[in-house]
Amino acid sequence: MFRFLVTLSILLSYFNCFSLASVVTCSGIVPMRYRNDKISITDFGGVGDGKTLNTKAFREAIYRIQHLRRSGGTLLYVPPGVYLTGSFNLTSHMTLYLAKGAVIKATQDTWNWPLIAPLPSYGRGRERPGGRYMSFIHGDGLQDVVITGENGTIDGQGAIWWNMWRQRTLPFTRPNLIEFMNSRSIIISNVIFQNSPFWNIHPVYCSNVVIRYVTILAPADSPNTDGIDPDSSSNVCIEDSYISTGDDLVAVKSGWDEYGIAYGHPSSGITIRRVTGSSPFSGIAVGSETSGGVENVLAEHINLYNVGVGIHVKTNIGRGGFIRNITVSDVYMENARKGIKIAGDVGDHPDDKFNPNALPVVNGITIKDVWGTKVQQSGLIQGLKNSPFTGICLSNINLQGVAGPTSPPLKCSDVSGSAYQVKPWPCSELSSSQQTGACSNHF
Repeated sequence: MFRFLVTLSILLSYFNCFSLASVVTCSGIVPMRYRNDKISITDFGGVGDGKTLNTKAFREAIYRIQHLRRSGGTLLYVPPGVYLTGSFNLTSHMTLYLAKGAVIKATQDTWNWPLIAPLPSYGRGRERPGGRYMSFIHGDGLQDVVITGENGTIDGQGAIWWNMWRQRTLPFTRPNLIEFMNSRSIIISNVIFQNSPFWNIHPVYCSNVVIRYVTILAPADSPNTDGIDPDSSSNVCIEDSYISTGDDLVAVKSGWDEYGIAYGHPSSGITIRRVTGSSPFSGIAVGSETSGGVENVLAEHINLYNVGVGIHVKTNIGRGGFIRNITVSDVYMENARKGIKIAGDVGDHPDDKFNPNALPVVNGITIKDVWGTKVQQSGLIQGLKNSPFTGICLSNINLQGVAGPTSPPLKCSDVSGSAYQVKPWPCSELSSSQQTGACSNHF
């Protein structure tokens, strides 16, 4: 709760400094929908005592929305209280609205958790072969869905799943907290997400998705609790949020090795703006699963504290695909293990069928206007011998070390590009630029 209050303070300070009219936003890609038809979970027997299992109530309420098909859709209201439930599916043209003090809490009965097929772009569960557990709140083939409210909470009670992972007793891949598949026109806003069993918010094969004003919390040692992972999705807007988890805060993905290559569905048009957070892993990441390709990503006005790697672009031999036209700007990081890492040797493989000749193509990565304090290592850019990373452009970057005025120099291999006003001065592979040459269009 303390971290949530800090988040509100940060956002309120921002809006006190600038009028709402001056705030740049991408959230208009999905207009907020007002629903005339409203029902409450209590109308279907929902009990918010933290003990009664409400799975039947949620499923019956959503069945009613799906089959009555009210004009303009229906809002499902969750009043204050703690509503214990198993996983459930959403439907199109609905709003899931959590009142202030409302908590939707996942049951810890993992034995009855539904199993679903692996994602075709992954070929198997991300952690275990075969299928995977359905996300706590799930949607497939939907449109016009809103999850919002008055900062109510969706709690995955993930500790039982984390312990299964640590003890290596997981029979299948853990469930995400929220997953939308093959869906469009989705809004997620003004909700607290906490203690996800696995990734928190996972839009996959989706388009026109807005995730704004959310708080995502998980302990720093919780395994694989990524905050927001747009995956083989297009036109995704992530803004004005606070994320503190055990893995990457935001990671853009597009499929895993030969399965992602065959599925061929890139992530594109991803905007990440005004995100604050902390993680022992990455702040803003692309990858490592990028086999369908990732392009046209903008991340700006990012504040990172106590992170492993501030800005991380990661891929591997066998991934194939492409990473291009990535821009990260206006970043402040404090207490980071590495400031910037762009590497071609990160991430594992689904099986031994990957093609070692499927090399990723990385071109056009611009990182500018970055300030870091207590950065232990400025980082590294490590391309692949047979597929060098090109068009790497660094500008106006100052990464200060822990003991001295700057962190150790940035290291490079199999990379080309330019640098301008970078401190500490990067590797010789990045030529000195006076805002001319390969990076002139980016600065």
